[in-house]
Amino acid sequence: MELPSHPFAELPHTQQIYHGKRFAVYEAAIQGKSGERVKKEAIIHPGAVVILPIIDSEHILMIKNERIVVGKTLWELPAGTLELNEPPPLAAGRELIEETGYEASEISFLSSFYTSPGICDEKMFAFTAHTLQFVGQQLEDTEEIQVEILKWNQIWNWIKDGTIQDGKTLATFFLYQVSRANPRLEF
Repeated sequence: MELPSHPFAELPHTQQIYHGKRFAVYEAAIQGKSGERVKKEAIIHPGAVVILPIIDSEHILMIKNERIVVGKTLWELPAGTLELNEPPPLAAGRELIEETGYEASEISFLSSFYTSPGICDEKMFAFTAHTLQFVGQQLEDTEEIQVEILKWNQIWNWIKDGTIQDGKTLATFFLYQVSRANPRLEF
């Protein structure tokens, strides 16, 4: 994985300690208030997209995604990592097809946010997708994803009872609701 120059990676006394397919880990020796050097690690990530696929005023698409890191299958919105120099709107369209099998005629930017800025620079770009047409899922070899069409009421109940635990999914739902409740707001 090739990453562009990065502010954390350019700090004095910094070294790359891991280089993976989708991210790199750096360690820096930062001078603390006491004058002593303290080690800090950072995951440097190319960014990602999350997509809210809207079927109609009452239904959206969600996925059940097996997440081996947490040992659970989670209810999520489709999402994925940006390829090198890939514009986020193109990544959103690509990931929507790969994970759900649906292609959108309209993809609109909603907002962006950092997923975990204390340890990672991953910036997530949130989109809505409308006018969907099924073209077939294109899952990666290790992905176990089931697609479901759900009603908004079901989703809000799952948010309230803790069934939906994925942070990017929760953030995107709330951003969308705020934008609908306040159409004059521009993100």
